[in-house]
Amino acid sequence: MVAPLLQLSDVSLTFGGEPVFDALSLNVQPGDRVALVGRNGSGKSTLLKVMAGTVEPDRGDRVVPVGTSVGYMEQEPDLSGFETLGDFAASTLQASEMYRVERASEGLKFDPDRPVATASGGERRRAALAKLMAEEPELMLLDEPTNHLDIEAIQWLEDELKATRRAFVLISHDRRFLTELTRATLWIDRGAVRRQEQGFAAFEAWRDKTWEEEDIARHKLDRKIKSEARWAVEGISARRTRNMGRVRRLQDMRADRSGQIRRQGTAAMDLASGPKSGKKVIEATGVSHAFGDKSIVKGFDLKVQRGDRVAFVGPNGVGKTTLIRILMGEIAPDAGTVTLGTNLVPAVFDQTRSQLDPEKSLWDSLTTDKDMRVSGSSDQVMVRGVPKHVVGYLKDFLFDERQVRAKVASLSGGEKARLLLAKLMARESNLLVLDEPTNDLDVETLDLLQEILDDYDGTVILISHDRDFLDRVATTTVAMEGGGRAVVYAGGWSDYRTQKREAEGGGREKAKKKGGGEASQSAQPVQSSKPAEKPALSFTEKHRLEELPGVIDRLGAEIAKLEAFLAAPDLFTKEPLKFRKATEALVERQQVLAASEEEWLELMEKAEG
Repeated sequence: MVAPLLQLSDVSLTFGGEPVFDALSLNVQPGDRVALVGRNGSGKSTLLKVMAGTVEPDRGDRVVPVGTSVGYMEQEPDLSGFETLGDFAASTLQASEMYRVERASEGLKFDPDRPVATASGGERRRAALAKLMAEEPELMLLDEPTNHLDIEAIQWLEDELKATRRAFVLISHDRRFLTELTRATLWIDRGAVRRQEQGFAAFEAWRDKTWEEEDIARHKLDRKIKSEARWAVEGISARRTRNMGRVRRLQDMRADRSGQIRRQGTAAMDLASGPKSGKKVIEATGVSHAFGDKSIVKGFDLKVQRGDRVAFVGPNGVGKTTLIRILMGEIAPDAGTVTLGTNLVPAVFDQTRSQLDPEKSLWDSLTTDKDMRVSGSSDQVMVRGVPKHVVGYLKDFLFDERQVRAKVASLSGGEKARLLLAKLMARESNLLVLDEPTNDLDVETLDLLQEILDDYDGTVILISHDRDFLDRVATTTVAMEGGGRAVVYAGGWSDYRTQKREAEGGGREKAKKKGGGEASQSAQPVQSSKPAEKPALSFTEKHRLEELPGVIDRLGAEIAKLEAFLAAPDLFTKEPLKFRKATEALVERQQVLAASEEEWLELMEKAEG
């Protein structure tokens, strides 16, 4: 039998009086590809540190065979003592291995010559990830490696991990990343760690079945306790000596029941729409903007209607946040116009968490917020126009009473995201601007956030590198491809990629045909007495005319699928929520199809003069 790369035996760890793990044992075998999942605050990062040997458990053993290399990428790497990011990334390598850092720096998009003193948190994390990938240890421990990576870098990392023969244990909020890479799952739940020999794709079904079985067992135990308690009240006096064993068993059952750790509920997040905005939310016409020689956008047109979910995607540094600030009227464009609709009440989720003061407590973060302050009260906050006790509101977002006086700096990344969502969702709004909202959130909170956005009556503008989240939420995708090029596509991430491939394929085919035509024309030139006519369509209109047939075909296919799905005779009675959502999606796609067909006809008429 092959020896494990890492073994934890009977490990227990306590922080602040509460056990994080108790009597935990697990193995990681050569070639393992393991997803480490669990709620925010359940101890995923702590367990990874125990596995890496950077945190000593209170009890138990960590065994790594002699000669086995274990690499660990933490969320906040220490780069002190190094002048540049490249120096840090290459610090354990031989001269002949330096090419690995250069290769990783290209894939992960960071500059090895960047001084550590001026590097951002994201650049430091990318350098730490490059260091781990370049070292090629036999076991890689990766804590949220996709944070601060754009989609291209995530794809590079995904391809590298697919190709490696090394074992790895992976924490990530990115569903698609986990689904593509993992073949086993470690699930931390209330201090216990369970393992299933299936990847993340099977996790939610496994989790739900486990919880269902747990609920059934708890219900049976409750019924048994009630039955035994009734017997104790009615008959114990006549059989006191003979039945003391039964009484003791009842006491044991009660102790067992009270000792069961309750599952943590889902965050009670909710969004209340403010006053209804006008039908037109944002209209950008011919917008161009640049910083020095760097063009952010050229001749950009966009109409955002009430209820739209518009996602902006593209490489880091391409200008997504800048373009959104232009669309929100915060930055004036160099050319073109931006018109905001009427009665807009925006709320902004900032990926830098700049709205959170790390030195403030969670209590003060809410009670001193001018938008949440209740006049004359130090323990109430205003939540969508209604006063609520600060502790009760924080409990809605899964914070316990011990945390409310703790500093924001002590929170995990996921807890900071939940606190920022608590501030955001206390306000009424009709326009949400979400800049990387999915970073650090656990699966359950991501699911809830998606459902909330589905039910939100207002408009959503979104930046995200989470491909699964984009597919679930976005109805329109703006792809910023660099050099000022920003193209609008219908649908989410997968829709955008499909349409882009189809457009590129069609473009290559047209180029071939055009090439053949030019050859025959040069062999037999045609003279014309007519003056050259100016093209009737602009560049943007030409591009739109080329892509619309693909959009129309895709919408037609989606409508056909939805109609087939809704044709099931018992769908409405068995799955009313799915029926409602599918109906809404069908109506929406039919409207988009009608508008797309009308737009195609108008452009064709214009092209034909």
